Amino acid sequence: MERRIGIFGGSFDPVHPGHVGLALDAAEQCGLEKVILIPARYQPFKLDRKASHGSDRMQMLRLAAAGHEKLEISDFELRREGVSYTYLTLRAMQKKYGSETRLWFIVGTDSLLALKTWKNAEELLQRYSFIVGSRPGYREDELEEMMKELKREYGTRIARVDNRQYDISSTEIRKRISEHRSADGLVSGPVERYIIRNGLYL
Repeated sequence: MERRIGIFGGSFDPVHPGHVGLALDAAEQCGLEKVILIPARYQPFKLDRKASHGSDRMQMLRLAAAGHEKLEISDFELRREGVSYTYLTLRAMQKKYGSETRLWFIVGTDSLLALKTWKNAEELLQRYSFIVGSRPGYREDELEEMMKELKREYGTRIARVDNRQYDISSTEIRKRISEHRSADGLVSGPVERYIIRNGLYL
């Protein structure tokens, strides 16, 4: 029987309920054995922004994932030198879990729409499967058209999840904290306490 494992990459700076909710909904709705959250060392599209230290982002992920048995945290990209390209991560994960495992890479609407511009896009789209979390009404027609296009051109397997919705962004959280405003409700209690205790984003 085919194993199905989700891979969820990003800055996670900081991780918030939108990230966790998407990972859990993807696992439940797509029958995933687990979802591995992998914080990027250097994200290709965010090279102009300095991210928090990898150890801080790892620890916040551990706190956010605590108690969720289907969530796992990996420091694979943090341990690698250079830019964190998705195709390199998925190659390594496929090697680790074997050819009988189908890897599902979890993305949001904007990322799926831009997938053809990613490094080694053809390899990604031909070899791996994708789960897309979307917001009701957000670029809906574009998303449907792109999903059809990718399936037609590359045979890409793409699943949509009806993920729980949060009006939250890591950018907004960092901004609020930098202005000495509360992030209560925007991150989990343990993550907020970690941020305060370590003086992140000030």
